Amino acid sequence: MKPITIESRLTNRGHYVPGMISGGTLYISGQLPVHHETGEPVSGDIVRQTEDALHNVELVLTAAGCTKESVVMCRLYIPDVAYWDEVNETYARFFGNHRPARVIVPSRELHGGALVEIEAVAEVPAP
Repeated sequence: MKPITIESRLTNRGHYVPGMISGGTLYISGQLPVHHETGEPVSGDIVRQTEDALHNVELVLTAAGCTKESVVMCRLYIPDVAYWDEVNETYARFFGNHRPARVIVPSRELHGGALVEIEAVAEVPAP
């Protein structure tokens, strides 16, 4: 296994790494809509938060030598199914023609008041 880390001004208080490669597959831990480059906390509406969380997924993909077209599966957690349409539209803009398998899970409150958390699984290109 190979852990994947990203540059961040935030302190990771959880017992995990942003990504882990095992057997040619990248597993991306749940990404919240925080700003690793600036250290800014969660802010904005569901569209902005989804964009920010997807950006963080992309940071992990890049650190692992992958692209968003490498993504096989995503799980998105939202506190209310009422956000589904806006999250779906934002997700579609991010991925474009690529359509990974996906589930959107209405859950309860998310960490730090976030409105979305996204985890992903991707294929790692052969060396």
